[in-house]
Amino acid sequence: MRVALAGNPNSGKTTLFNTLTGSTAHVGNWPGVTVDRRSGIYKKAKDEKIEIIDLPGIYSLSPYSPEEIVSRNFLVDEKPECIINIIDLMNLERNLYLTTQLIELDIPIVLALNMTDELERDGGKIDVGAISRALNIPVVKISALKKRGIETLMDAVCEAGKKGRKGRNLLNDPKLVKAVEVLAGLCGEKGLVHPIFHAVKTLEGDKIEIEHHKETAAAASALRKNIDTGIFKADFEGLIADARYKYIAAELSPALTWPKDRGDIKRSAKIDKILTHKYLGIPIFIVIMLGIFHLLFSGNFLFLGVFLKDLDNPILGSGGLNSPGTMLAELMNLGTEKLGELFLSVLPPDKWYTGLIVDGILGGVFAVLSFLPQILLLFLALSILEDSGYMARAAFLLDRAFRRLGLSGRAFMPLLMCFGCGVPGIMASKSLENLDERRRTIFLAPFMSCGAKLPIWVAFAGAFAAHRGMNAEFIVMFAYLLGIVVAIISAFVLKKTLIKGEPSTFLMELPDYRKPQLNNTIAHLWDKLKHYLLRAGTIIAAATVVLWFLTNFNFKFQMGEPSESIIGVISRGIKYIFYPLGFAFGENGWKFVVAVFTGLIAKENVVGTMGVLF
Repeated sequence: MRVALAGNPNSGKTTLFNTLTGSTAHVGNWPGVTVDRRSGIYKKAKDEKIEIIDLPGIYSLSPYSPEEIVSRNFLVDEKPECIINIIDLMNLERNLYLTTQLIELDIPIVLALNMTDELERDGGKIDVGAISRALNIPVVKISALKKRGIETLMDAVCEAGKKGRKGRNLLNDPKLVKAVEVLAGLCGEKGLVHPIFHAVKTLEGDKIEIEHHKETAAAASALRKNIDTGIFKADFEGLIADARYKYIAAELSPALTWPKDRGDIKRSAKIDKILTHKYLGIPIFIVIMLGIFHLLFSGNFLFLGVFLKDLDNPILGSGGLNSPGTMLAELMNLGTEKLGELFLSVLPPDKWYTGLIVDGILGGVFAVLSFLPQILLLFLALSILEDSGYMARAAFLLDRAFRRLGLSGRAFMPLLMCFGCGVPGIMASKSLENLDERRRTIFLAPFMSCGAKLPIWVAFAGAFAAHRGMNAEFIVMFAYLLGIVVAIISAFVLKKTLIKGEPSTFLMELPDYRKPQLNNTIAHLWDKLKHYLLRAGTIIAAATVVLWFLTNFNFKFQMGEPSESIIGVISRGIKYIFYPLGFAFGENGWKFVVAVFTGLIAKENVVGTMGVLF
């Protein structure tokens, strides 16, 4: 049995999916698009296997975004046995708009009224029976967060999935009822599944329906001429949307009652007065981000270097206390170093396969693992900010500034992640709807200094500090800022030349502030970890083996010195093209070119390569 999980963004859909599927969940992409496809097996199914397909978070089934098209195509074409429509009780009317569209499909539906714990906390009451009678579908109160009502929900799903259901038209406007009946009859004659859904969509001028069902579209065009749209001035999409909301307001909204003073709105409004303040909002955001990066990458945590000048420990720090992220990274490096030494001690020192295993295979794996702790901590920090509701505010704050660069506020998250690692940052750009905006974001990603570039900046800083008497920390900070400035200039250039056009319309809900949940955060981290290790780890590890071979073998496939190796000879031949960049001069210039090659695989290899060759 296949069950589709549908609902608005921030309705608790992901929490419910994780609760239902747990460790059985897997992530891929829907065919032809970069939208995530998440599916898993319900863990407590009694009689039959139940597959849960988590549809992207959407507000409607109109074809305005890849997420809406994916959800619509799956429901209409693949027809799952049942739909769980999850509803955020704290925003009932808006969430039920999607429900009025799902009701038109010939698919059994179970309405899951989520966040009952927050409803009770704020003194709200919901009449489940009234909603069930109005929609004629099973309705279950749940709390995905507290795992309440989950078994009752799934029992209702199993029962509903066996019965089947015919779609209903909830548009009570007399002007629309007759037109929908006529068009639904035409769709039925043509053998279309979900005739009411197709009829309503055709009447509102849906571009997919017009393209695929031209005869029905022509009939709809004739019917529209006899319908008075009033203030909507021939905008049938607006007229039908208005009819949906009128039905919700008249038949469904009265089932939910609130006390006069709702605590969640009052609390969120108070916090937003500070965090989204016109002048203080962005400075607060910068301070929060600096705090996260200080927690992850600092070698002088809490600026205790003044008191710990004599500290000299490979993990705790030297001349200052390492941040938790740096400590974990150093611990991982120490562990991989000891593991490499262990392999060297048991393998014969003069055999080629020893170098292959230790420097090639293990070197590639260790290169990936070396900055994994900081990347995971970055994901953890961003997940906490996202689950709390703050990330939506941050995107809102930055949208105005980003639009001048040809980007929307959504682009801020991928670019921010690039400060931890460029790979997951570029992967995250697939959430951007506009192709040109996605390309611009990917072009700008390398200018954000990731953790792997930090050893290079430290090497620069050490050289300047030793020979020019400059402050090392200032040099590192300047490198980060310079990357941002160049990214801004590049964005302007791209917008005017290679990738012209405006960013997509930015529409984002500001959810209520909520306490982040450990289960959600762990599941999110696990998904990110799998993506990173599979996509980045395999490529980097494989490339490191290739690089090891090119560095250790000559064109006669004999092991020798790096200067006579394949990559050494190539580097000597092409070093001249690097002269305009200001390096690769002189007898040792080829060594810098080798470092460039190794940097293509993993940027932090540059300093290590130069250390070995010099």
